[in-house]
Amino acid sequence: METSEEWRVQFDADVVFANGGALQTQGFRLDVPGPDISDQEVGELLVRHLGLLMVGEVRISERQMLREPHKGSRGTEGTVRSGGRTVDLSHPIRQGMVTLPGVPGPEIGEHLSREASRGNYAPGTEFSIGHIAMVANTGTYLDAPFHRFADGDDLAALVLERLTDLDGVVVRVTGTEGPGVDRSLLLPHDVTGKAVLIHTGWDRHWGTEQYGDGHPFLTAEAAAWLAEQRPALVGIDSLNIDSTTDGTRPAHTLLLAAGIPVVEHLRGLEQLPPHGFRFTAAPPAVEGLGTFPVRAYALVDQDR
Repeated sequence: METSEEWRVQFDADVVFANGGALQTQGFRLDVPGPDISDQEVGELLVRHLGLLMVGEVRISERQMLREPHKGSRGTEGTVRSGGRTVDLSHPIRQGMVTLPGVPGPEIGEHLSREASRGNYAPGTEFSIGHIAMVANTGTYLDAPFHRFADGDDLAALVLERLTDLDGVVVRVTGTEGPGVDRSLLLPHDVTGKAVLIHTGWDRHWGTEQYGDGHPFLTAEAAAWLAEQRPALVGIDSLNIDSTTDGTRPAHTLLLAAGIPVVEHLRGLEQLPPHGFRFTAAPPAVEGLGTFPVRAYALVDQDR
């Protein structure tokens, strides 16, 4: 095998978009690692090279392998400068609110009232100490590997570098047909080491019965691709990152097995640019728990 050779592929392509429309190319050329590459892999390279979004299908034809020097590819990521804005991406937690159908909402009250505290302090000085009882899967929350696996890291074992000040990327899938977010919709994005936030727009149903019925989710193929790409974290603005009709929960299984935390029930992702922001979603370090609410937020460059 001649490992020193560089290869390019020339091809025609028909690209069909999931939200309507199509794109055709003729005689397009791309760098490839070698001559043994499938049409599917060529299509995925095209999608990533052009940064195409909402791609449903790519059909490759008239393919030729060429011994040519590589030409390189374009970078698309931005950076965040100081002086930007902060975007809150979490649902407030309220007395009795419903996050998951059939799961009780939080009970919020007082352990020590202001009135009762007055006898402990100088005149005019009072405090309130609150009490909350809730299921850990309440509001916008993070799943650690322990949520799925008995020997996985719990909340206290998660390293903050995987949860805070992460380079973020938004994958917009609003307007697609069907609830399943497939691998092809993720391919244009550079996700390695980043917080990958899936924007479905389902948060518009938060607080209604519709929120728990027919929600968007990652397919098993999409989750497998993400696990291979090794993002720092994956989030979604939906009821669950998995289809709740699939008892195997492939997205939770694949991502958490790879040590990739999951954030569910995000909101407001339409306020973020596709990239060029920093994301944080850190729960308290509770030993023996695999999920807990977070205050998720993004820092966005002032020019975006």
